Amino acid sequence: MKLTMQLKKNSYDIILKRGCLKNLYQFANLVNRKVFILTDDGVPAAYARTIADQCSDARIYTIPQGEGSKCLKVYGNVLEAMLAFGMSRRDVVVAVGGGVVGDLGGFCAATYMRGIDFINCPTSTLAQIDSSIGGKTAIDLGETKNIVGAFWQPQVVLIDPDVLATLPRRHFVNGLAEALKAGIIADPELFALFEKNTPEEDIEQIIYRSLRVKKHIVEQDEREQGPRAALNFGHTIGHGIEAVKGIRGRRKNGLYHGECVALGMLPMIEDNSLVKRTRAVMRALGLPTRAAYDKQKVLEQMRHDKKGRGDSITVIRVPGLGCWRADKIPMAELPTLLGIEEE
Repeated sequence: MKLTMQLKKNSYDIILKRGCLKNLYQFANLVNRKVFILTDDGVPAAYARTIADQCSDARIYTIPQGEGSKCLKVYGNVLEAMLAFGMSRRDVVVAVGGGVVGDLGGFCAATYMRGIDFINCPTSTLAQIDSSIGGKTAIDLGETKNIVGAFWQPQVVLIDPDVLATLPRRHFVNGLAEALKAGIIADPELFALFEKNTPEEDIEQIIYRSLRVKKHIVEQDEREQGPRAALNFGHTIGHGIEAVKGIRGRRKNGLYHGECVALGMLPMIEDNSLVKRTRAVMRALGLPTRAAYDKQKVLEQMRHDKKGRGDSITVIRVPGLGCWRADKIPMAELPTLLGIEEE
């Protein structure tokens, strides 16, 4: 299957096909240029090697697995490695990994020599369903997620569902939260696939329909000035929870991004029957529907959210399945969203 992101001069193809990682050379120029392949130590090394074997001059650079690698230090290390490799403006960065590798690799490509080509080969459910397309690249600053970044569209995205077979169950399910989000805001048929409770059997359709939702929204609003805000459903609270309770550094027993987004979606659904249906889907998948965390710390993180504007912030609410609404609310109302009782 192929989708094309229609963004005028920034348009690109999204290839969804089993085994396509072995055929990147058919979709991108990998010869007579340097190819810097960024991956992490949690991704099977064979995936990056598969890409390197198709290149005339490649270097594989491996970073530590986890959100902690989306930091200024690692960003600087990667840029120094790219410079040492002798990369020029005609060369290319290829990300082979999950969302962390894609975000970091894309940001390095966007800023090295003011921008060079970028190819994304996502290997996690979360990245294949959501973060690999749309052009958002970023790193974290301290505990604040994705606060430093750039919009930089890839040249092509190759999505190979076969690589998901190596993921632990929890990692596989973590990514499905973003697909569930897409179904809730824009695609009732996608939501229905989850109510069948056969995500492994339907994974190609789940990925395809999720990408189609995001593609349609990004094409209307590449730089997040309007409709693209819908994709933040669940993320205002979710990012706050992730900053406080997410897995990073020495915090090994926390929550993954998709799990935090799942928790962030539930308070923003206004239809009680849809809340019950969503909870049922989450429980069947193994996503959390509740978690213990310091609400005051989460509140403080939410106040630093990129969607904040002075004394107000935009949140995405869902009045019913397949529709959404952007509400600009005072920062003073954030405690209510978290269930914090004001004194």
